[in-house]
Amino acid sequence: MSTATSALLRQIESIVPYGMTGQVSRVVGMTAHVRGLAAPLGAVCRIEAGQRQGIDAEVIGLEDDEIILQPYGELAGIKRGDTVRLVHSAQRIRVGDRLLGRVINARGEFIDGDLPPVLPESLMLQNSPIAPLQRPRITERLETGVRAIDSLLTCGQGQRLGIFAGSGVGKSTLLGQLARYASADVNVVVLVGERGREVREFLERDLGEEGRRRSVLVVATSEESALLRRQCANVGTAVAEYFRDQGKNVLLMMDSVTRYALAQREIGLAAGEPPATRGYPPSVFALLPRLLERSGRTERGSITGLYTVLVEGDDTNEPIADTVRGILDGHIVLSRDLAHKAHWPAIDILGSISRLMNELADETHLAAARQLKQLMAAYRQSEDLINIGAYQHGSNRVVDRAIQLKPRIDEFLQQTSTSHTPLPETIRLLQQLTAGIDVNAR
Repeated sequence: MSTATSALLRQIESIVPYGMTGQVSRVVGMTAHVRGLAAPLGAVCRIEAGQRQGIDAEVIGLEDDEIILQPYGELAGIKRGDTVRLVHSAQRIRVGDRLLGRVINARGEFIDGDLPPVLPESLMLQNSPIAPLQRPRITERLETGVRAIDSLLTCGQGQRLGIFAGSGVGKSTLLGQLARYASADVNVVVLVGERGREVREFLERDLGEEGRRRSVLVVATSEESALLRRQCANVGTAVAEYFRDQGKNVLLMMDSVTRYALAQREIGLAAGEPPATRGYPPSVFALLPRLLERSGRTERGSITGLYTVLVEGDDTNEPIADTVRGILDGHIVLSRDLAHKAHWPAIDILGSISRLMNELADETHLAAARQLKQLMAAYRQSEDLINIGAYQHGSNRVVDRAIQLKPRIDEFLQQTSTSHTPLPETIRLLQQLTAGIDVNAR
């Protein structure tokens, strides 16, 4: 049996006959309860509301002899007794190489105004994470072109990093810079719950023509339903998995995991789940690891995941941030204080970590990075005294050296969003900056 035939049979097996129907029994908030239709969780149904075009909805819960539907659009005009038909029980998306350079929505539809191409393959949206023993060790570095990351927070191909920041601190700008200059074969950029105005800005200002040519953009804006905002993350991850299985090294950038969690909170509460930590139902904390663990390296290719986390009130210990930090392989914290000082990118080096840097960088690189971090830590510890003029020169040699090198360290760590520094040059500059420094001397 050919591969194409096998794929077609699997697709047919996942489809329940279209003729299965039920009727709307009641509408509660943003959900419709339906009787007489045996549809599984996650299935897509169509509500036929009189003369209107059908409204697609997803099964989000089961209650006694009813199924609970939440629509992808508005429920206005739905009434008791409207017919509900099962469309398909397993959600899939069409994929192919011609996705590159295009913009799609959370249902896989092209929204960039150009003609949709023919895509040869179909993938399930909800795939299982990679099995633990099928994950090779991460041994290759991902060159980002950002000196602060390549020198002190070295990332590997297949690693998963979180970018933690409040609003307006430069997350989208940093993602655009990484999409343009990172040494990945394909970028998949997922904008979950983004403001509609900023989608085009990200395309033209942050991503640019160079980054767009090798990128796929998946978008669900803030006014769209919670189902589409949640599904956007799954569609983007499925697209990344397709390119990974073609042998590519994929950079998956998702902005943001917080809005994904908020969408699932809305869905879970509508389905009758009890609120738990800060109003988040238990399903949020069950789905987060299933989504994040889908990134990583396989024998064929890799997905390097960069997930932004929008922290409430700049509190990096709030529930979503704390959960995500425990799952990922490191985190980059963007500081509002640095942003206020026009320090870009506003990366708080001492508050960030890459858990794989020790395995990816050589000993010379690691020694220089440790020295620079120790200088930065010494300066921060005495910063208040330095700022008010109370620090006495000669009290501590490390602090004296940190004060002397502070302008050069800031210059090294700052970088415009349109600049790119090759990895060998970054390491050379780091070693030059820390040459002759003995932080253990007193």
